[in-house]
Amino acid sequence: MAHYCTMPWLFLTQFLLLIFHIRAKVPAVIIFGDSSVDSGNNNHLLTALKSDFRPYGRDFAGGKPTGRFSNGKVPGDFISEAFGCKPIVPAYLDISQNISEFATGVNFASAGTGYDIATSSVLNVMPLWRELEYYRDYQKRLKEYLGDEKANETVREALYLVSLGTNDFLENYYRPTSIRASQFTVEQFQDYIIGLARDFVKDLYNLGARKISLTGLPPMGCLPLERASNYVFWSGGCNERYNQVATDFNRKLQDIVVELNKELHGIALVFSDTYGILFDIIQKPQNYGFENAAKGCCGTGMFEMSYLCNQYSPFTCTDAGKYVFWDAFHPTERTNYIAATHVVSKFLAKFL
Repeated sequence: MAHYCTMPWLFLTQFLLLIFHIRAKVPAVIIFGDSSVDSGNNNHLLTALKSDFRPYGRDFAGGKPTGRFSNGKVPGDFISEAFGCKPIVPAYLDISQNISEFATGVNFASAGTGYDIATSSVLNVMPLWRELEYYRDYQKRLKEYLGDEKANETVREALYLVSLGTNDFLENYYRPTSIRASQFTVEQFQDYIIGLARDFVKDLYNLGARKISLTGLPPMGCLPLERASNYVFWSGGCNERYNQVATDFNRKLQDIVVELNKELHGIALVFSDTYGILFDIIQKPQNYGFENAAKGCCGTGMFEMSYLCNQYSPFTCTDAGKYVFWDAFHPTERTNYIAATHVVSKFLAKFL
C-alpha cells in the first residue's frame, strides 16, 4: 500500500468542532493553477510576475517570501493540511525539494496563467499545458521512487486541486489590446474557456487522476484593482459586469462537472465554489473580523501587486489580518484560510 497522509486534526471552521485521529483517504494533494495557489514556481521563470521578496510572505513561517502571492499561506496549503498531508505544498520547480517531498504533495501552479494559452503569454508565465508536462515528468519520477504499483496508487487516490480562470478574463479578454475580445463575445469566450477546462480535466483523467476539484471564478469585479479602476465612473464599487461574467462562467463550469461525472467512469469531480464565501466576506467583512475589504494591505491597496508591492512603501498596513486582500489582486492569508475551510467542509468533505 502507498503511504497515506494521516489527519491528526481537521482545522476549525467557524461552526465545526475539531475532529481527531481521522485517516485521510488521499496520499497526496496535487495542485494546478494560477497565483491563487502558486507556491513559488514563478520564482524560477523569466517573468515580471513574481513575489519572492518582502513584504510578501512576511507572516509566513520565518517571515520568508516564498513566491506565494500573499502575506502567508495560500488555499492549497490549508487544504493539504486539512487532509493530514503537508502543511506547505512545495513548488515543483523548487530545486531545494526532491521527489521524497513531492510524493505527498506538489504544486505546478504558475501565477498569471489561465486555461487559454494567450493568457500565459501576456506576462510570459507557464502555460497550463506546461504544468501538465511537468506533471507527466513527476509521474515518471514518482514511479522511480515508489515503484509502479505504489506510484499508480498515489496518482489514482491523490486529490487534485485546479484553480484558475480569473486571468483569462481580467488579464486577457478585458485587456485594451485583447485579440480574444475581437474574436469572441464574452459569452463565446466563456464557452471557449469552458471547453479548455473540459479538455484539461480529461487530460488529467487519462493520466490517472480521479479525485479532482475545479475551483470557479471569484467575485472578480470586487478585487481592489477593479474597484479602483471603477472609481471614476461608479464611485469605487464592485464592477457588477465582471461579477456577472464570473457568475455565468461558474454556472457553466458546474454544468460540465455534472456532464463529466457521467461521461468518465470512476471520476469524482467536484465544483468548489468560492464565489459565495468571498462575496459574503467582501460585503460583510465585520462578520468575519475584518476591517477593510475595499483595499489591499500592501501600499495604497488600490493597484499594487508583484514588484509594485514592495517593502519600501510607507503605506503598507501593520496588521494584514484586518484586511480581506493582501495586495490589489490577492487575498490575505486569513482570507485564504476562511475560503479553504469553507471548501473543505462543503465541497471536499466526501474525500475525507
